[in-house]
Amino acid sequence: MAGIGSFFVALGMLVSFMVLADVPGSQDLPIMPRFTGSEIISYSSEPEQERIYPQGSIRRISGRLRYENEIQLKGQLTAITYRLPDTHSSNDVFDATREALLAKDAQMLYWCQGRDCGGSSLWANSVFFKSMLYGPDEQQSFALFRLAAPQHDSILALYSITRGNRRAYLHAELLASDTALAALLPTPATLLRQLRTTGVLNLSNQQEPTPEWIEVLSRALNSDSTMRVSLAGAKAESWREALVAQRVRSARLELGDGDVAGLQVNVLR
Repeated sequence: MAGIGSFFVALGMLVSFMVLADVPGSQDLPIMPRFTGSEIISYSSEPEQERIYPQGSIRRISGRLRYENEIQLKGQLTAITYRLPDTHSSNDVFDATREALLAKDAQMLYWCQGRDCGGSSLWANSVFFKSMLYGPDEQQSFALFRLAAPQHDSILALYSITRGNRRAYLHAELLASDTALAALLPTPATLLRQLRTTGVLNLSNQQEPTPEWIEVLSRALNSDSTMRVSLAGAKAESWREALVAQRVRSARLELGDGDVAGLQVNVLR
C-alpha cells in the first residue's frame, strides 16, 4: 500500500509539473517581466506579419470593425499568451505589467478597461485571433505601448481577461516594425486615465511644448475641470502658457521642480 501511495504522489507531482510547464520553444519578452506563477500556453514568432491595433473602443457596425483611431504595422511579430495563477485577477497582473513597462520608459498610446474597451469577443476573435481570450466585457483591459529607444520602432499590445470560468489570461504581442515609426500620440482619454490612476504623467522625451502635444494634453485636462496639476521640467513655464492658451484655467496649473527630464505632470490632491 505504501508503494501505491508513493506512486500516486509521484504521479501527482509529475502532472503538476506538466501543467505548469510552458509550451515548447516559448520564451518571455525581455522587455516584459513574467508575473510569478503564470505559464505560457501559446507562443508564436513570425518574421513578417501585419497588425492593426485600435486606439479607441472597438465596435462592429454593418459587419466592419470601427474605432476612433488605429495603428497599422508590419514586421516581426512575437505573440505570447499566459495562463495566470488562480490567486490573482487578470486586472492585478495587467496593472503590475503596465507599471513595469512604464518604469522602462515605454510610452502608453492607448489604455482602456472594462466596457470602455468595447466587446471582448471582438478583441479576442478580430484583433488577436484567439478565442480563448473571450470573456465578460467588464473583466478586460487593454493597453498599447511604444517602447523606448533603441526599440522605439516596436509596439507592444497588452490584453488581459478573466473568463466566466474564472480562468485569467494575459496576452502580449510585440511587433518590431520593418520601417521607422512616425510620431505617435496617446489619446486624451489615455492621458486622463493615467493621471487619475497613478497621479503622475512622465513625458521624458517631450522637451518643448509642440502644438500636437499641447492639443492632446489640453483635451485631457479639460475633460476633468476639477483636476489641478503641477508641471515640472525645464520648459514647464512654456507648457503652462501654451495650455492656458488652449483654455485650461491657469488656476489649475502650478509650476513644480525644473530638475526633471522633459515634462512631468503631477496631480495635486
